[in-house]
Amino acid sequence: MTSGEPLAPVLAAAPVADGEFVEVTDADVDQVVELWRECGLTRPWNDPHLDIADARAGSTSTVLVARADGRVAASAMAGLDGHRGWLYYVAVAPGLQGTGLGRAAVVAAEAWLVARGARKIQLMVRTTNTDVLGFYQELGYADQECTVLGRWVESN
Repeated sequence: MTSGEPLAPVLAAAPVADGEFVEVTDADVDQVVELWRECGLTRPWNDPHLDIADARAGSTSTVLVARADGRVAASAMAGLDGHRGWLYYVAVAPGLQGTGLGRAAVVAAEAWLVARGARKIQLMVRTTNTDVLGFYQELGYADQECTVLGRWVESN
């Protein structure tokens, strides 16, 4: 996938009422957290409400959602570090998986990032979530042959 791919046809093909992804609202937050839990994306050590609040607090990150039948049906969190865009929490309601909505979520988040200057877009996939690797490979993502290291720090 290239950044020049037209966004409208991809989003229009997704099975959502209005065919578009929009920034999350206060009214959406609990539904988004429920969606992430249904999709197995949350971990006990990460507060998803805080992740959403942090993404919404800055100008370099967001959470995008699409609705179907009045409910949040898909999401993607996007963040920009100045050079790279990052995707997080790409989720589609289990009953709508395989319909193109996941691809539309990725395209919407990519468009958001490219509009803000991202030159490369990356994402991390947990080693226990290998079922999604083919999905991302079909969208042009490839293993970057690097190891992600992390460390918890206290912050207020």
